[in-house]
Amino acid sequence: MAGHFEATPGGGAAVALDEVEISILRSLAVQLLELIGPGDEPADGEDPLAALFAEGPSKPPTDPALARLFPDAYGGPEGAEGPAGAGKPEEELRELSAEFRRFTEMDLRTGKRDDALAVVRTLDALSPAPDDGAVLTLTGDECRSWLRSLNDLRLTIGTRLEVSDEDQGEEGSLYRLPDSDPRKPMVMAYLWLGALQESLVETLMP
Repeated sequence: MAGHFEATPGGGAAVALDEVEISILRSLAVQLLELIGPGDEPADGEDPLAALFAEGPSKPPTDPALARLFPDAYGGPEGAEGPAGAGKPEEELRELSAEFRRFTEMDLRTGKRDDALAVVRTLDALSPAPDDGAVLTLTGDECRSWLRSLNDLRLTIGTRLEVSDEDQGEEGSLYRLPDSDPRKPMVMAYLWLGALQESLVETLMP
């Protein structure tokens, strides 16, 4: 089970993690929370119901990692060719993207925060032994939160590394980085998260 998820009764999954792996996963999830930003809690005296209808930003984030996590709904090669964007001029696509972002980004951020918090909380519930680590056991809902958060982490790290599709192949440049390369620790984390994600996906497949 070490480093590889296995199915558990009830649609969950379990994986053995050592102390270092637990620490790395928790640190990455906390950094993701910091990147996404704090929750929008109503201020003292503010109507909580009104906060539910608050509008979000209309412009894409300037941070490339956040822009990857919260991409435009329309525009670019994929958006222009898709059913919603087909045949529309670029200016109209930008306006559609801005409108879509204004009413969806806050909910998307909340969902990503909730997923990252689920990762942190499940890890905090572990009691790892000094030499043996611990077995992380997830429910079905927790598995889905982990899958989404692992994907967000890989997107974020991949953006920081400027990873291309070609780099991700077994013979890609990521696997050939020398130990002296300062990117090596981040690359190893990126590849490890991908293996965890793939393992969890395979475990949950019917």
